[in-house]
Amino acid sequence: MRNERIGDYLVSEGLITEEQLQKVLTAQKESNGTKKFGDVVVELGVMSETNFTKALAGKLNVQYVDLENIEINTEAVNKIPEALARKHTVIAINITGKRLTVATNDPVNFIVLEDIKVSTGMDTRPVLATTSAINKAIGKCYSMQNVDSLTDELAAMNGGDLGNMAADKEAQDRVENAPIVKLATTIIENSYRADATDIHIEPFEKYTRIRIRVNGDLVELMNISSAVHSALTTRLKLISGMNIAEKRIPQDGRFTQVVDGTTLDVRVSSLPMVHGEKIVIRILSTGQIALRKITDLGMSDYNYQLFESMLRVPHGVILVTGPTGSGKTTTLYAALGEIAKPNVNVVTVEDPVEKAIDGINQCQVNQKAGMTFAAALRSILRQDPDIVMIGEMRDTETADIGIRAAITGHLVLSTLHTNDAASTVVRLVDMGVAPYMVATSLIGVIAQRLVKVLCPECKTPRMTTAEENELIGIPESIQIYDPVGCPVCNNTGYRGRTAIHEIIHCTAKVSQIIAAGGGKEDIEKAAKANGTKLLRDNASELVQAGQTSIDELVRTTFTV
Repeated sequence: MRNERIGDYLVSEGLITEEQLQKVLTAQKESNGTKKFGDVVVELGVMSETNFTKALAGKLNVQYVDLENIEINTEAVNKIPEALARKHTVIAINITGKRLTVATNDPVNFIVLEDIKVSTGMDTRPVLATTSAINKAIGKCYSMQNVDSLTDELAAMNGGDLGNMAADKEAQDRVENAPIVKLATTIIENSYRADATDIHIEPFEKYTRIRIRVNGDLVELMNISSAVHSALTTRLKLISGMNIAEKRIPQDGRFTQVVDGTTLDVRVSSLPMVHGEKIVIRILSTGQIALRKITDLGMSDYNYQLFESMLRVPHGVILVTGPTGSGKTTTLYAALGEIAKPNVNVVTVEDPVEKAIDGINQCQVNQKAGMTFAAALRSILRQDPDIVMIGEMRDTETADIGIRAAITGHLVLSTLHTNDAASTVVRLVDMGVAPYMVATSLIGVIAQRLVKVLCPECKTPRMTTAEENELIGIPESIQIYDPVGCPVCNNTGYRGRTAIHEIIHCTAKVSQIIAAGGGKEDIEKAAKANGTKLLRDNASELVQAGQTSIDELVRTTFTV
C-alpha cells in the first residue's frame, strides 16, 4: 500500500477516473520528466491544487495545513534564511522546543529536510501545504522584514542620487539591488499579497504615507521618510514610462511586474500636491488569472436565471451600472466569456483594456490620436461584428451609436455610472437618446454594488433592534452577525467581497413606460411587479443569511 503510486491512489479513492489518470500520465511523459505528476494534474484542471495536496497528505499520512488560515510564528520563520526557503519552497511555521515545524510541498524529500536541519541545527517536522500558498507566505513573511532595513539604508543616502541611479542604464546590476528599487518592488508585492486593488503614496511635510485599498477600504501599509519620497516617485515614473523631469502636471503610465509567479498589469497615475507628487497605483490581474464565470458573480438564483435569459437575446443593449469599483467590468467580461463562441465575431472598445481575452478582438481608446469611443465604434460597425462591448457610454454620441447598433441587429454590452437600474433609462434619455429608441433596443439593466463578507472565524451573533427590522424589511427580530476582527481577517472583521444585483428586464410593460417618457418611479414600480428584487432586498437577504453586516447594508444601499 505504501508503495502505491499517487495516480493509482487517486483512482482507488474515487478522486479521479482511470481515463483522467491516463491523460495526465501521457501529458507528463510528453514533458520529458520536467513536470511533477501533481503539477500536471492541476494544469489540466483534473483537480484543484488544494484538493490534490489534501489527497497527497492522506496518502503520505502527513498533516495538511492551510497557510492562509493559520498564524505563522515570526521566530520560526527567521530560523530559515530567505534564500534557502525560496530554493526549496519551504517555510517554517512553528517552533516547539528544539523542533521546527516546516511547511513543504514535498515532505518525502529528505535531502531538503537534512539541508534545513544542518542550517538551523534543529529537528524538522514536515507538514504539507500547496506550492502557491508557500510562495505567498514566503513573500509575505520575509518582505515585511526587508522594508525596515531598506528604509534605514535609504535614509542614509541622498534622495537625488537615487533618482539618477535609477535612470542610469549602464548600472543595471546596481539598480536591481538599489534600496529604492527594492522598496518600490516590495510595496507592490506586499499590496498584491494583501489582496489590494490600489496603492496610494501620499506626501506630507514630515513623512510619506502609503495606504492600500483592501475590500474597498483604505488601510495604512507603512509610513516612510519624506526624504525618500522623491526617489520613490522617480523610480515608479521611470518604470511606467512617464517623464521624470516633469513634476508640475499630472501623468499616467503603466508597467508589468511578476509577483509569486503571476504577471500583474500595474497602472500608475501621478498628481502634483503641495509637498510633492501623489502616486496612485492600480493593480490589475492579467489574463493569467482565470476569467470569472457568470456563476461566480455571487448572483442569487433568481437574478442568475434572469441574467442568463437576457444573454440569450440575439440583439439589443444590456447595460451594467454602478459606481467606480463596483465590479462592472468583471460582470461584462463574465458575460462575454459566456456568449463568445467560435462562430461569432466579438469586438470590444475599452479605455483601457483591463484583461486580454483569447478569441476576442479588443480595441484600445487613444484620445490623443483621436481614437475616441465614438470613432472606434463607427469603425467597429464596419468590421462585421455580432457582439460589441463598449467600455463605457460616456457621451451622447457613444450612447447614440451604441443604441443604433443594437437596433440594426447587434448585441451591445456596455456600462454606465448610475445609482440604480431604473435611473439608467432616465440617464440615457437625458443624454439625448430618443425614448422610443431606448424602449425598442434595451434588453435589460443590471445595477450592482460590492458588499464585504463577514469573516467566518470571528463574527458574533446578536438579535436585531426594531429600527434594524424596518431597515431589513422584516416583521420581528432575528439573529444577525456583527464584525469583530481576528488575525485571519487582519482585524477588519471581513474577508473578501461579494456582489449584490438589481436586474430590470425590459418586458413589454416596461418598454411601454419608457417609450411614453415615464420616470424612475414608474419604471421601478413596473419592474417590481415583474419580480425585480432591488439592491436593498438583495443586501437584506445577505444580512439575514449571516453573510454580511447591517453596516454594509446601510453603506451600500441607504437612501434618504
